[in-house]
Amino acid sequence: MAFKRTFWFHLIALVTVAIWGTTFVSTKVLIRSGLTPVDIFFYRFVLAYLCIWIISPKRWFADSVKDELWLAAAGFCGGALYFVTENTALDLTLVSNVSLIVCIAPLLTAFLVILFYRNEKVRKTLLAGSVMALVGVALVVFNGHFILKLSPAGDLLTVAAAFSWAFYCLILKRLDLRYPTLFITRKVFFYGVVTLLPFLPFLPLHFEAAIFMQPAVWTNLLFLSLVASMLCFIMWNMAVKELGPVLATNYIYIVPLIAMLTSAVLLGEPVNTVMLGGCALILAGVFLGQRRSPPEKP
Repeated sequence: MAFKRTFWFHLIALVTVAIWGTTFVSTKVLIRSGLTPVDIFFYRFVLAYLCIWIISPKRWFADSVKDELWLAAAGFCGGALYFVTENTALDLTLVSNVSLIVCIAPLLTAFLVILFYRNEKVRKTLLAGSVMALVGVALVVFNGHFILKLSPAGDLLTVAAAFSWAFYCLILKRLDLRYPTLFITRKVFFYGVVTLLPFLPFLPLHFEAAIFMQPAVWTNLLFLSLVASMLCFIMWNMAVKELGPVLATNYIYIVPLIAMLTSAVLLGEPVNTVMLGGCALILAGVFLGQRRSPPEKP
């Protein structure tokens, strides 16, 4: 029974990152249609918040000011800070750099768990699988062309985005035992929007009715809001609650693989042998990372 229960949460984590892997195509369509990355984040989080309010517990605040501040931190790390740093980095460095560096989030999560939760150990198989998957990610995102153009500002912002997601998963670990998943997810959307406000003077929003009337725009916004945000954040928070932040974030390595496949199918982008080899390494690394370490001999 325990195995079956864990299996379903592994499947939930896998489905979640698979959906997130397709969001690159939706975001690309919206940017081509005239929306900025900040516009996309703001509108998808606002719509997701309004929709999740209908189904989440009708309570306004956490049990204490301290917990409310932790919820605000979760919204900031998993929302505004993550998306602003990542999207800004895309303007300063290569997309391949961003795609690779942001995938160090699982390793950062493991490091932070060791640092802040000294009573918890990270399995050797998980660390080995993470390194193997990260090598596979490098093969996929560089597309067989190993050109690493260093851009300190953009690369540092991407590292900040990876740290931001790792901290988000650790904050979930603190809150998951005391609050329902729907309540936490709703508060994350709320504080994600609130903590974006200080960035708006530098990254202003745009609204043109003609843009939102385009079928490609409102359908992709609905997908990003209701599926990739509301549904996926609920599922991700459930997975982190059951599997722990280290094991769950290991599935993040699959995001570039899904992005590559959807780009090839929907946008006609090429796939080569090196990328397929990277896919094999990602899958093998994730599989190894989920395996239990063999018991030590006495």
